[in-house]
Amino acid sequence: MPASAPFVSSVMEIQKDWIDYNGHLNMAYYNVLFDQCADAAFELLGMGPGYANERRLTSYTAEVHICYVRELHLDHKVTASLQILDHDEKRIRFFQELRHVDGWLAATSENLMLHVDMAGPKVAPFPADILEKVEAMATAHASLPVPERAGRSIAIRRK
Repeated sequence: MPASAPFVSSVMEIQKDWIDYNGHLNMAYYNVLFDQCADAAFELLGMGPGYANERRLTSYTAEVHICYVRELHLDHKVTASLQILDHDEKRIRFFQELRHVDGWLAATSENLMLHVDMAGPKVAPFPADILEKVEAMATAHASLPVPERAGRSIAIRRK
């Protein structure tokens, strides 16, 4: 598995039915774009649809924090990145950036993913072969700076 730092998706297009009555990308579809990137990264880690079908193991999202930075519109094309910030034997914490193909930041997303045995369903350790791939990607990402928005909480800042 070639480990890129960070993982970057292929170019994705905004769909017409994703545009809301304000004329820009509806907030829910930012998450769709982030999820498409995560799916591609997890496929590299061996945790794609075949993993769920054949091994009856999968991933569930436990927590997500999205920051909407700049509006996206119908004619925009974007890529998303994924950077592993932390992991253990059952979880991966990762950070994503959604960028217009011209390079400007549209949104960020911080996620906590759980590895799940579908027989329970219950949180379960990664098999050794998958953990090895997660650790390889995490090692490739370890030299990247921690993103500015990582670890943020929601608050109303007062003067």
